[in-house]
Amino acid sequence: MKDGMSPPIVGIDLGTTNSVIAIIRGGHPEVVPDANDEVIVPSVVLVDLDGKIVVGRDARAALVAMPDRTIAAVKRKMGLPDTVQLGGQSWRPEEISAMILRKLRTHVELLFPDQEIEAVITVPAYFNEAQRRATKEAGELAGFRVERIINEPTAAALAYGFYNLRGERYLLVYDLGGGTFDVSVIRMSDGALEVLASTGDRALGGEDFDWRLVDALAERIMAQAGVDPREDLAARATLKEVAEQMKWQLSDKTTAEASVPVLMMHNGRPVRLDAHVTRKQFEAMISPWLERTMQLVDEVVQEAHLSADQIHDLLLVGGSTRIPWVRDHLTNRFGKAPLNTVDPDLAVALGAAVQAGLKSGQIPESTMVATDVAPFSMGIAVAERDWLGRPIPGFYHPIISKNTTIPVARTDRFYTVVDNQTEIEVEVYQGEHPRVSQNFSLGSFLVKGLPPKPAGVEAIDVTFRYNLNGMLEVKARSVSTGEEMGMVVQDALDRASPEALEKSRQQIEALATTLVDQDDEVDEDAVIDQEDDAQIVDDGAASQGWDALVREKARLVRELAQIQGHKLVASARQWIAQLEEAEASGESERLEAVLNEATDFLIDCQL
Repeated sequence: MKDGMSPPIVGIDLGTTNSVIAIIRGGHPEVVPDANDEVIVPSVVLVDLDGKIVVGRDARAALVAMPDRTIAAVKRKMGLPDTVQLGGQSWRPEEISAMILRKLRTHVELLFPDQEIEAVITVPAYFNEAQRRATKEAGELAGFRVERIINEPTAAALAYGFYNLRGERYLLVYDLGGGTFDVSVIRMSDGALEVLASTGDRALGGEDFDWRLVDALAERIMAQAGVDPREDLAARATLKEVAEQMKWQLSDKTTAEASVPVLMMHNGRPVRLDAHVTRKQFEAMISPWLERTMQLVDEVVQEAHLSADQIHDLLLVGGSTRIPWVRDHLTNRFGKAPLNTVDPDLAVALGAAVQAGLKSGQIPESTMVATDVAPFSMGIAVAERDWLGRPIPGFYHPIISKNTTIPVARTDRFYTVVDNQTEIEVEVYQGEHPRVSQNFSLGSFLVKGLPPKPAGVEAIDVTFRYNLNGMLEVKARSVSTGEEMGMVVQDALDRASPEALEKSRQQIEALATTLVDQDDEVDEDAVIDQEDDAQIVDDGAASQGWDALVREKARLVRELAQIQGHKLVASARQWIAQLEEAEASGESERLEAVLNEATDFLIDCQL
């Protein structure tokens, strides 16, 4: 241990675009650079032609040269069953994220040689349970002991609050990163930080802006050359890089230009890209997403039971907040300019380090106290009776409401719905919709041995406990017998077995020996066979495809709602319900299949 530092505990911002690691040194948070004094690590992973793992700046540079060996924005896949083909192997998103975290770990291993390193890792406030568990697993696979998962806006507020401890103020944290958006209202009072309300969109960020600009550039090329460059893997990767560069330019300038002499070959001739985009044009392209963030800003202020003029400070977090539209609209809405006191790229990692310091004692708990809120409601599936008294299943009863201060424990009492019922399945969900089919399932368990009694007599107490890590414990107890069953939605990581986790950990640890330093060269001129069957899963494109499916679904729902005629109306309602369920599943193939069938139904109606 060097420089008299305390036991090793770090704060990590595992971002969609970039990642940062920070520590407490001398009682203050600071980011930890790599050997080249770089503090920001691009969240990009490459398996090069020699089978070596490259993470960071050089991996990002290889996105164009080796798009089928490189993966970016994997954070958007966390908690999903998707896999990524990379270097001839299939990887889970947690394993790719673990490679990024393993690279960050090398930053601090020189400070803490041969020691177990604890970590506080941040997640978007609107991450669901599966995504939080996946993040925790990624940290474990990277060799960290994950002590806490905290929300990104809360971490940013801790970074700001560390230097602004006195007085009572209301702070709005606007966090627009590469892949997610969060907004929180926080009350600060003499070192106490209390999250009053939080909301967001886990599929809204700079990646969406990049791909919208890619679409615009591709449409120009199609009009000029009659070919869609997005269908060519290398050309699409080049367009993505060009779009990112133009976006960055437009944060400082009113116009951006790009020129690529040979974007691709078509019919034996080169296809050229020459583009000129103004800031107004770009903002018009991405206005639906930007306006969505402002809608969520209004919602969170309302949920905090405040008005705009009661917000004292605005804190911007995330690289996408450099888009001038964001600052201008927040200034107009609140009558004050956002703060410039914390670097938007480093705020989350610094705040995570503050939380780590509070836990380790490097920062006295008397200095700062922070509370957070539940980002979603959590409850169970219940049956409701219709007008004839018959039980209708599939309804949702929240036990912990959204924006409840955590840690929290709540108990509600329920009753059997049929005569002589001796067991009950407790199905646990997370979400805000009154029907469980539209919410996120967290699991279920069975309570057996209930004494047979008439319906509505036997009582069951269901208790939810939600802790500071955003992990949930559920118990159900028979009131008459005292028998209890339960489940913990925490370390039950979504894997086949403990052996599977250990195998993944060994793979990541083995790969750590092949991690290429940023000084090593990556062969960007390598010739990649575009006919290779093994193609990388590009999350930006996948997200873009999902968005298109959702838009088509919304259009179909509008058309179905306009259908007339008793028999047709009933069928139309069934199709609307199926479309809603398919969207809620998050499965592209399922939604696409239902879209096709619903479209066929509409066509039949018109015949």
